[in-house]
Amino acid sequence: MLRPALLRLLPLVCLAVSLCGAAEKIDRHALVTRHNPTLMKVDPWAPLSVGNGQFCFTADVTGLQTFAEHYQKNGIPLETLARWAWHTNANPNGYKLEDANRNFTSYGRTQGYPMSQSGPAGTWLRENPQDVPLPQLALDLKRDGGAALTPEEVKDIAQTLDLWSGTATSRFTINGVPVTVVVACAPKTDTLAVRIESALVAGGKLGVRLALPRGHDIKVKNNPALDWTLPESHTTKVLEQSGTALKLEHTRDATRYVVTIAGAEGLVTQQTGPHAFRLGAAKDGVLEFTVNFAAEAGGVLPAAKDVRAASAEFWPKFWQSGGAVDFSGSTDPRAKELERRVVLSQYLTAIQFAGDFPPQESGLTNSTWYGKHHTEMIWWHAAHFALWGRDDYLAKNLGAFIRALPKAREIAAGRGLQGARWPKMVGPDWRESPGGNPLIVWNQPHPIHLAELLYRGTPTPATLATYGTLVQETAECMASMLHWDEARKCYHLGPPLWIAQEIYDQATSMNPTYELSYWSRGLQIAQMWRERAKLGRVPEWDRMIKAIAPLPQKDGKYVALESTPDTWTNMASRHDHPSFLMALGQLPGDGVDRAVMGRTLDAVLASWDWETKIWGWDYPMVAMTAARLGEAKKAVDILLFTKGPNNAYTANGHVPQRQDLPVYLPANGALLSAVAMMAAGWDDAPTKDAPGFPKDGTWTVRSEGLRPLP
Repeated sequence: MLRPALLRLLPLVCLAVSLCGAAEKIDRHALVTRHNPTLMKVDPWAPLSVGNGQFCFTADVTGLQTFAEHYQKNGIPLETLARWAWHTNANPNGYKLEDANRNFTSYGRTQGYPMSQSGPAGTWLRENPQDVPLPQLALDLKRDGGAALTPEEVKDIAQTLDLWSGTATSRFTINGVPVTVVVACAPKTDTLAVRIESALVAGGKLGVRLALPRGHDIKVKNNPALDWTLPESHTTKVLEQSGTALKLEHTRDATRYVVTIAGAEGLVTQQTGPHAFRLGAAKDGVLEFTVNFAAEAGGVLPAAKDVRAASAEFWPKFWQSGGAVDFSGSTDPRAKELERRVVLSQYLTAIQFAGDFPPQESGLTNSTWYGKHHTEMIWWHAAHFALWGRDDYLAKNLGAFIRALPKAREIAAGRGLQGARWPKMVGPDWRESPGGNPLIVWNQPHPIHLAELLYRGTPTPATLATYGTLVQETAECMASMLHWDEARKCYHLGPPLWIAQEIYDQATSMNPTYELSYWSRGLQIAQMWRERAKLGRVPEWDRMIKAIAPLPQKDGKYVALESTPDTWTNMASRHDHPSFLMALGQLPGDGVDRAVMGRTLDAVLASWDWETKIWGWDYPMVAMTAARLGEAKKAVDILLFTKGPNNAYTANGHVPQRQDLPVYLPANGALLSAVAMMAAGWDDAPTKDAPGFPKDGTWTVRSEGLRPLP
């Protein structure tokens, strides 16, 4: 029995235990706003964006796109992009995808794949459709000679993006006169609110130039400039013009969109060229308007103050939903930078990855690969949304795959496969693009794995019904891509195929480590879905899971693929993605020997080519492997690796890869997946207490609302 004195102390003991055990909630407002991007000078590598997931507007330090040419040449372009805006050039020769075919023979069968990206057919099929840039908005200063403003003329710069309200505020002076520009985006429509305050506005001296480009200069695949040539090849028609409004219709071939501008009484609009207009205010020193971009003309536009209010209502709800990670209190000097990267990556993916059609690798900031979506990137683009408890964003992306099932079935049937075969590089019509793309296979299991992440968040019959066909038909195709080897009593994957490490001969590649493990995992998940839906397991899939080829290794380390096992004997094979590590990292390790993977990780860290071709998502990907192996220090070190290229985050949170690839959002998505895993753990993690971070006292990790990775 407890003594009376101890009984009297018991409530205090219980209270102390309760206080210690109850984790203090993260102050999300403080967490987010301490990382508001703030610029004090012109920085072409740090334009700021506002958007709603389907539409994005990127601005320089003036709050608009005043110095577009300077940013295009020296950093990140200034564009206005929407995921619904596309153009297709005329096809008088009737090019078809099979015109770009190249034949491959394997297992006694010859099959054509659209591999030729050169020549008239390959070029047209690759370039079309292409994304369409929407109009450019720039400050316009009336002065003698009509010269445009230059970056050197804008002084006393103080620009901030308030992440909590989604509002960009830019303060600066022109000729010593203060100017303030405030820009926000409506959460549910592709509408910008612009407010300019300055004595220069009175009398119309300072206004806004609205210019409608023809498109992109698609002679350049990545980061093309806007095309201002051939003004006669497209039309801009004034549908309405008054003292409060301007409505324009832009047409090029079959592409059409409408721009609607609404302002207060006294809005002055003037056409200054075939595709250019000037907006000004007659008095009061304030120019305020909303501008909407849409495929079809809409209704009455909201006032600018209402757009700002809607943005200020939406973003706090976003930040207070889902997960959060707070590294304050850490003594590791890198903790603050990692926290900044995490916060900004959440914002950048939210404003660019929630459209009706999945994102390109540069999102809605600028154009890459003609605006096309690369399906092998969908995991890095969108898996983190589920891990951070924001399932709606991932569901938006997977919804496009569900709608594309008929096209995927056609591709499968055309190649003698079952189910639905996912193309690699696609526009909104989901027609495949020529190149090495059609032989990439690691995109195939992604929809299954992503659907499973959604089911873990909402394990209901409704989730099974929504994604069941997607999972089933994706798995059917995976099964039909395996080949039985009677002599070895195992199933082979390939040839032909192109592995995630894109350096090997597609015609001979067989049994890559990562892809084999992913095939096993994907088929296992598909079987679980069948059992949940009371459909019963597919016996053939069970045989395949049991007898799939072993993961190839040599000298006690995993190699990229069985058919060319030269990863550790040929330095030329140690660049690009070390994708075999994903078998235990992104994936839980089907077929993996942990000791072998540990030696493989150490070999990658010691002897991979980190100086030339490496990608921004490789660093978080490798960190995930280190975390699963219990190597927390290595995980953090590689996540924040500084010796190699392509892992530096600019002031706005972007991760430039090279001059023609200044924006690369798979890196941001991968970072979020890795940090969620390292903070919340994984299914068989030894502890849920931030198992991916060192326990040496240098890291204080507080998280909430995160989900473990399978």
